[in-house]
Amino acid sequence: MNKSRHAPDIWILMAILSLLAIGMVMVYSAGSVLGFRNYGDSFYFVKRQLLFAGLGLGAMFVTANTDYLVLKRFARPALLICFILLVMVLIPGIGVVRGGARSWLGISSFGIQPSEFMKMGMILFLANWLGKDDYDISAFTKGLLPPLALIGSAFALIMLQPDLGTGTVMFGAALMMIFTAGARMKHLLSLGSLGVVGFAALVAAAPYRLQRITAFLDPWSDPLGKGYQIIQSLYAIGPGGLGGLGLGMSRQKYSYVPEPQTDFIFSILAEELGFIGGLIVLALFLILIWRGMKVAMSLPDRFGSYLAVGIVCMVAVQVIINIGVVIGLMPVTGITLPLISYGGSSLTLMLTALGILLNLSRYAR
Repeated sequence: MNKSRHAPDIWILMAILSLLAIGMVMVYSAGSVLGFRNYGDSFYFVKRQLLFAGLGLGAMFVTANTDYLVLKRFARPALLICFILLVMVLIPGIGVVRGGARSWLGISSFGIQPSEFMKMGMILFLANWLGKDDYDISAFTKGLLPPLALIGSAFALIMLQPDLGTGTVMFGAALMMIFTAGARMKHLLSLGSLGVVGFAALVAAAPYRLQRITAFLDPWSDPLGKGYQIIQSLYAIGPGGLGGLGLGMSRQKYSYVPEPQTDFIFSILAEELGFIGGLIVLALFLILIWRGMKVAMSLPDRFGSYLAVGIVCMVAVQVIINIGVVIGLMPVTGITLPLISYGGSSLTLMLTALGILLNLSRYAR
């Protein structure tokens, strides 16, 4: 294949670096109180965030400067390793329980989330699979069902942890790749109806999920229980107004919003920087998604196009879910805001994936 390589998309690069910089500032501001209370160090979270950002930027530099076609040879082994890690995390004594979910592998406060690796592993594998010249996704039995079965297996393992948020991001990004590849709408809709039934069964199987949905519909029905997070998040966003209370001036980070440096960091950002600050962050994400989809439509091969679609949709779905939860439009799922929230493996892997997107932009026509 004849490919011409040029400089990476500057809009994507600037959006990534801008979001990362804003994230650093907000991790310090949102996590300073909790860091001092729990660890005696206001800089505890931001110092660790800097470490993981450094690792992620190093990985991003490598993936942005390595021919993306090299990734094809790692598609199968990477997915196999991801499945092995997902099984290992469920084994008592190996998997680490945090926040009520057995989602981690590691020692002490350092660890990795195999479900985060599965998101990128699934995207890479599907891009290679769907990008084959002789593959016909429009055929129901031989085309659509095999990848859906694979995605469903990964989703089931993630749900055993349980980690609905990460599983939903992986499933959403993978489904968008399948749709982009040419799957028939009637097939997707028929399976979607079964998916609704399955989702209802998942909710019924775990009472806490039903409680989260009822809290989402009416958080004031349990203001000190399941509705607490949503109410406190809205209490943060409301006083922020147009320009915010000022950087570092949040009141809700003083043990009102739980873990303000992770899932609900956008509520602290809106409180301190206001509607304008939140709008800037959303605009940066829109630039990243817009330019990423433009790259996907301009690449000379199907593998690259599907890979770009998967990465962009992974970011988009995660942003939609996180912001939707924070402003009360979705039930609490426990998912971070890409590049903004505090996180180890999630931040490092996100930067690695965005490095691949930058790489792909170098070959876009």
